Amino acid sequence: MKEINKHSKRLTQDESQPASQAMLYAAGFTDDDMNKAQVGIASTGFDGNPCNMHLNTLKDEVKIECNIAGLVGLGFNTIGVSDGISMGTSGMNYSLASRDIIADSIETVMQAQSYDALVAVVGCDKNMPGAVIAMCRLNRPSIMMYGGATASGMYKGKKLNIVSAFEALGQKVAGEIDEAEYKEIIKRSIPGAGACGGMYTANTMASSIEAMGFALPYNSSIPAENPNKLSEAERHARAIKNLLELDLKPLDIITKKSLENAVTMVNALGGSTNAVLHFLAIAFAADIDFTLEDFQRISDKTPLIGDLKPSGKYLMEDIHSIGGTPAVMKYLLDNGYLHGDCMTVTGKTLAENLADVTPLEFEEKDQAVIYPKDKALKSSGNIQILYGNLASEGAVAKISGNEGLFFEGKAVVYNSEQEANTGISSGEVERGDVVVIRYVGPKGGPGMPEMLKPTSMIMGAGLGKSVALITDGRFSGGTHGFVVGHITPEAQSGGTIAIIKTGDRIKISAEDNSINVMLSDDEIAERKAKWVTPPLKHKKGILYKFAKSVASASKGCVTDAF
Repeated sequence: MKEINKHSKRLTQDESQPASQAMLYAAGFTDDDMNKAQVGIASTGFDGNPCNMHLNTLKDEVKIECNIAGLVGLGFNTIGVSDGISMGTSGMNYSLASRDIIADSIETVMQAQSYDALVAVVGCDKNMPGAVIAMCRLNRPSIMMYGGATASGMYKGKKLNIVSAFEALGQKVAGEIDEAEYKEIIKRSIPGAGACGGMYTANTMASSIEAMGFALPYNSSIPAENPNKLSEAERHARAIKNLLELDLKPLDIITKKSLENAVTMVNALGGSTNAVLHFLAIAFAADIDFTLEDFQRISDKTPLIGDLKPSGKYLMEDIHSIGGTPAVMKYLLDNGYLHGDCMTVTGKTLAENLADVTPLEFEEKDQAVIYPKDKALKSSGNIQILYGNLASEGAVAKISGNEGLFFEGKAVVYNSEQEANTGISSGEVERGDVVVIRYVGPKGGPGMPEMLKPTSMIMGAGLGKSVALITDGRFSGGTHGFVVGHITPEAQSGGTIAIIKTGDRIKISAEDNSINVMLSDDEIAERKAKWVTPPLKHKKGILYKFAKSVASASKGCVTDAF
């Protein structure tokens, strides 16, 4: 066996650090343990959230397997936020901030304890990018381990998932279902542990990080409660030992080409717009030049082949049933959409990992989850970057093709999500309108909350194909419909979205990727001259720190670029 490369700043081997050795002996180390590589096993596990409630069990299994492999596994925890629970409340303001808190806390423990390697066991949306950002900063052998997706719920023969619960509210408001049926849908939407089942943000990030080469093959698609999930612990222990022996580190794996692979996967599967924020932030942490223009370039050449929720029919469990994420990646690789020479956490290239994977079958009787490229749901990806007088620094749209490619309508303006929810439920929004929700950006929110509740209410009320929604906030991976988010500059920073009035005409086009309010330059300038910056909503605490330090959405909302 090759000698494991130890972290150069390791304190435990230094006889001039008797206190460090004493602390480790007290923690149960043996003399032999003092000469073994120490693997930090970070978990975002916490009670009360199905996405994360099983992660500490996985962490404990990884620790056992690391010890069996001749390493010393040392578990620790960081935070998480349940987006599903916080959605539509003031708690959602903390969701995006949690990504950087996760990154900061993992970095802090790993650096302070001088651990040699890292396995991060993660679940809900911001867990994955937070862990990978920390790994890029640390640049020592690391693997991300995803806890897996939940199974689908069932009611009256129809599959349910988390978005079913939100859309049921719109259906109840519209009088399509009664209170009893609404309650049954809520109770049955999520049957157990695991992240939300569609191609929402958690599964988007897990599958694309696997495509980036930074998670083990099949990790993203094995469901949370599948018997194979616990057995993944041994795979991860052996893999982290191999990475230590090879001295293969994150910045040897995460490159511009591997980021392109990740974004290709996002577009091919119809993934979440949150991926734009997160891969911009990962690229920043890795010192890689990757911008909004790269997202558009990749989207232009990547067909949308996954018929997955929220815009399609299927869930992550269905990806698992047809061969898992590697089967999809093999198809993309064989058709020239992925870079096969990228290194991965297996110590092999992407092409080597996929060499023996069974190819997808496209006969009608076999599967309808993934389409062949010549029958793609859309010839280009679903992520579109828009510019115009409403978004001079860019905005992000999620266009699957079901919504159409052009929308023009009258603005109905709200200064908060709560105002919008009230307005939609009281009938203020009509067919042909463009709902504008502003002052919910990174600084203005603060925290750039997700607008799943208003978009779900629109869909549930039957207005999904006749109303557009734009915002300087962001969207849940579960959002669908004609929506544009991440508008920059945001309202809090004096962007044009701050001076729109109800009744103004707004034109959105995914044909030329534009978003404009139909006002003259002079009118815009006159309104901006009268605009006054509102005070920040928080004066202290994490959201105040976030608002003061966060970069714009077009820069990934990183908090260490000031």
